[in-house]
Amino acid sequence: LDDELSPAQQRTLERAFGGEQAGIKVLDRTALILDIFAQHARTREGQLQVELALYQYRLPRLTRLWTHLERQSGQGGVGLRGPGETQLESDRRIINEKISSLRRSLESVRAHRQRQRNSRKKMDIPTVSVVGYTNAGKSTLVNALTTSTIFAEDMLFATLDPTTRRAQLPEMAVHPEVLITDTVGFIQKLPTQLIAAFRATLEEVVEADVIIHVVDYSNPMRDAHQKTVDSVLEDLGAGNKPTITVWNKLDLVEESLEEVSLAAVEREHTIAVSAKAKQGLDNLVAEIGLVLTELMRDVEVIVPYDRGDIMNEIYTQGAIEYEQYLAEGTYIAAAVPTALSRKLQDIRVDMEAEEVEELSEAEMWKQLAKKRQATANP
Repeated sequence: LDDELSPAQQRTLERAFGGEQAGIKVLDRTALILDIFAQHARTREGQLQVELALYQYRLPRLTRLWTHLERQSGQGGVGLRGPGETQLESDRRIINEKISSLRRSLESVRAHRQRQRNSRKKMDIPTVSVVGYTNAGKSTLVNALTTSTIFAEDMLFATLDPTTRRAQLPEMAVHPEVLITDTVGFIQKLPTQLIAAFRATLEEVVEADVIIHVVDYSNPMRDAHQKTVDSVLEDLGAGNKPTITVWNKLDLVEESLEEVSLAAVEREHTIAVSAKAKQGLDNLVAEIGLVLTELMRDVEVIVPYDRGDIMNEIYTQGAIEYEQYLAEGTYIAAAVPTALSRKLQDIRVDMEAEEVEELSEAEMWKQLAKKRQATANP
């Protein structure tokens, strides 16, 4: 059934259809999705996450697994021997212990991923997360941009574990190198057990600088799928992040790339591509560069002549707007990433240098969203 059933509903339906004696087994939407996830979990992290979701799903349904509820004999000496516990109680206790163990293991995974993200931040390389409805072509797009070989097949949830690859994009004057992360696909009515279990994975989306939302343009349900993904991003707290919408799989539609591209131009930050045929990727790279530039902050600094390291960071991470050689150093007006603007605090000469705003990340995204909305609606 294409919906989630309560344990009571599942038992009632199985009895109505004759149950397992008649060879009938009732599966709801959640059970089917969890089964697919279990088949596609290849890494230890993915297996832990799926196992946790499965146990959380099975726990309230234990009563349908046991028709014999005999009690185990109580343990202890005279006066301490009780009625013991039923098989159901024993299994419930075992599953609760297993869930606690899996949660501890996943907390360790989460801490490890956070250390990885912190290491990537120190590299001062922008991160881009690729999201989308399942089977929209996310992994194929990541492979096309990074020349990597992430597993990509025409199937539901081919990718469960986030995979980050470094992409060399020399076409971008600013940030010719980015880190691109492939993520698990979304789906309508995504089971709450999976959202909770895959928290460590989904945090990659929240921590990204830019999101690429891949839409299967050949699918007649693309608008509904896009709304589903947007809703999940809102629930994750990533709804205000800069997002590029990519209409993918143009090799499967009757319209030409040029025709769809003209329609895409009418929408903000929307690009038409065929990741499989590697068409339209130049436009996507240019759009990534444009969005990353929007995230930068304008600064004016005077760099001492003995600080070649600072000059190198500004040249490699920023966009130079003006440069002049003075007696005390090189005056530079540039747009740089926020992290670099803070490192330049001691040598800044513009008004903002007097008091650098320490905004939380959420506040930064809100301000950027307001700025883009004002630009779109003058």
